[in-house]
Amino acid sequence: MSNGPLPNRVDPRKLAERGVRISGEAGVKSLPNLCQSLVDKESVIDVDLQFSVDEQRIRTVTGSASGRLFMTCQRCLEPVEVAVAAEFNLGIAASEEAAKQLPRSYDPLIVEAEEIELLPVIEEEVILSLPFDAYHDDCSIKTSFGKSEAAVEETEKPNPFSVLAQLKADNK
Repeated sequence: MSNGPLPNRVDPRKLAERGVRISGEAGVKSLPNLCQSLVDKESVIDVDLQFSVDEQRIRTVTGSASGRLFMTCQRCLEPVEVAVAAEFNLGIAASEEAAKQLPRSYDPLIVEAEEIELLPVIEEEVILSLPFDAYHDDCSIKTSFGKSEAAVEETEKPNPFSVLAQLKADNK
């Protein structure tokens, strides 16, 4: 078991054969594609990965990655804290053809060379767990007139068909 900074490169097949567990933190700064969706680049992701071989002799990577990240609120455009939790259930495959043979319960991790970079794998799973649109639960947006959206909805709006109602009443 490893605990601390995550290794940059690993050989997942060898780790699976040995039943190695890797735990550590990944700084968001080292995940450039994830950074594009975030406001704060100082956050960290806690990662726990278990490499193993299942009963069908498939090498697997299971585990989780979680953390608290800051995205832009889609209502007020201010930072909002978002909890992310990604679950890993990867089956290691040597090629696209081998990946097609994996059971549906596994997402394929194609490893053509001996080693892979670990952080991009984690980054992809975390990106998939991000909410589509982040917003504060108690966010009140300001309209161009300076009133909150809730206040605008509460004001009485004139009925555009009230003129027709008067015409109908006049015809009776």
